[in-house]
Formats: sequence, structure tokens, C-alpha cells
Amino acid sequence: MKAILLSAGRGRRLARVTDGAPKCLVPIHDGRSLLELQLRALARAGIEDARVMVGYGADRVEDSLSRMELPGLRVTTLFNPFSASSDNLVTAWLARSEMDEDFLLLNGDTLFEDRVLQRLRADATGPVSMAVAQKARYDDDDMKIALDGKGRLRAIGKTLSETAPDGEAIGMTIFRGRGAPAFAAILDEIVRTPVGIGAWYTTALDGLASRLPVQPVSIGSSWWAEVDTESDLFAVREALRTHRGLHGEGSPGLQPAASFA
Repeated sequence: MKAILLSAGRGRRLARVTDGAPKCLVPIHDGRSLLELQLRALARAGIEDARVMVGYGADRVEDSLSRMELPGLRVTTLFNPFSASSDNLVTAWLARSEMDEDFLLLNGDTLFEDRVLQRLRADATGPVSMAVAQKARYDDDDMKIALDGKGRLRAIGKTLSETAPDGEAIGMTIFRGRGAPAFAAILDEIVRTPVGIGAWYTTALDGLASRLPVQPVSIGSSWWAEVDTESDLFAVREALRTHRGLHGEGSPGLQPAASFA
């Protein structure tokens, strides 16, 4: 299985601490960047091929990649020339030529301990399977999900009409079999619309849910984090300094996620 990482963004909310670098190069732990920690986790999981979608600061990202030691993992880049004016649906759309086989789609700002990906790969049974966490409260920035009566995805977005979301997508999705070309096709449909340039790729997942079963896979009590803001960054640095949760040697222990029925 190949991995596609959406790492084209600038990370404006982290601008004070990035010193003009792309978001994916912000240092996180032991001198390693967000991107390097992600790629090391993929390599430990046995993934051999990764496509890193770049945009802002592409040259800096590619230079950093050339100096990373990632045994067993082949890494290449694809460029989004519209990253300054588009959101990540366009970045995903530009990777559609890579969606000709099973693949893992990973947000460029999602960190996770090894057992998150292990669990997703083990429990993914349908054409589209997304890693999902649950917590007591959700904020405006969470990518919330609503499920149907069969426990499949019905809707996904930061704003849902439901007062009680069924969980939060963490930004890690596996596409298998017919799920891969179906996702590529709906990306192509949406990017042709007036809203496509500014849409998140989760808009495509939302539309795909009416065509294919999209399965939520609970990550249980496993640790994960999204690095969007300075407070996110400082919290992640402290968690990894204390627990080293990305190296399979313990979990920083964020809120546990409940299992889905």
C-alpha cells in the first residue's frame, strides 16, 4: 500500500514559530519535523512507497527529504502550484493519478502512535475506511462525523446539524478496491464546481458516503494529535518529550475513543 501525504500548506496559524518554513517542516521532537515523524511512522508500519504533496516552500521540503534517513521507504513529491489559493481538495485532486491502487491518505498535520495505523489497517474491511476518535466535547475545528443506522458514515464536516457528533475524523483514511477510483472520480467532479478551489477533501468523502460504504474505524485509546495552532504544537512537543508515543514505547494518553457498534 502506498501513502499520499497532503503537506502542501503554509500553516499560517503557526507562522510565529515556523520562521517562514512550510508547516510540515516545523520541528517537533528530537530535531525531527512533523513530516519526518510521519514518514518514520509509515516506514515502521511497512509502507514502502510515499507521495508527499508539496506546495508552499516545496524546495525546502524536497531539500529536507533528501537528507532524511528512511530505510525501506521510497519517497517522491508531487507539486501543487495552486497551494496559495486553494485548499486541500485541490492538493488531493492533483494526486489522483496515484489513486490507481490501494492507498492511505494522510493529513500533513496528523501525528499518531504506531498502533493507530496498525488498527486502521487491521480493521479496514470496506472500500473506504477512516480512522476516527471520540471525545466528550468537540470544538469548531474538529472534523466531525455523523453515522447512519448501520454505523457507516452519513456526513462529515466541521459543522453538522446534529447536536451530538458520533466522532471526529483524525485525517487518516484507507481506500481499497473500488474505493480508490471512486474517490478520484468525485474529487474530479467537485474541483470543476465553483466551490472546488476552496474545499477540503472531506467534502469528497461526504459525497462519497452516498455512493459507497465509508467505514469508521475507532482508534480506541491510542494517541494522536493534530498540529494546527501554537498551543497544539506545544502540547505535542510536551507529550512526546514525556511519553515518546510516536515510537511505540508508550502513549501520551489523550482522551480515549470509544468503539463503534
